Amino acid sequence: MIQEPEGSVYEWYTRGLDLLTAGSAAAAVQLLRRAAEAEPTSLSVREALARAQFGARLFVEAADSFRWIVQRNPTEDYALFGLGLTLSRLGDFEAAVEHLALAVAMRPENKDYRNALRQARATLDSRR
Repeated sequence: MIQEPEGSVYEWYTRGLDLLTAGSAAAAVQLLRRAAEAEPTSLSVREALARAQFGARLFVEAADSFRWIVQRNPTEDYALFGLGLTLSRLGDFEAAVEHLALAVAMRPENKDYRNALRQARATLDSRR
């Protein structure tokens, strides 16, 4: 039987963020997955979980988490960016470019978004 972590859902969330910041993405996934199960409609918990999954190289799970956010809030530029990056890691550059282009359109001043889009487009072009 798996033991519940101590504390409240908010404490799981904040401890998960602390672990993620400290570079312990896999440990963060464990806490944040519990928080997401307890608060299934929380966008902030799901975003933190997606970031942790990405950091732990759980790209299929991260894509599912980022996609979940985008489906509920299509104007969430960071989730579009995260989904695009994750799809790039999974080798789906066409879908990655689509999501990254939307993120760039929403926040054209964001250098990280622009760089990720440029890289995904270059990879897609080189594969054609």
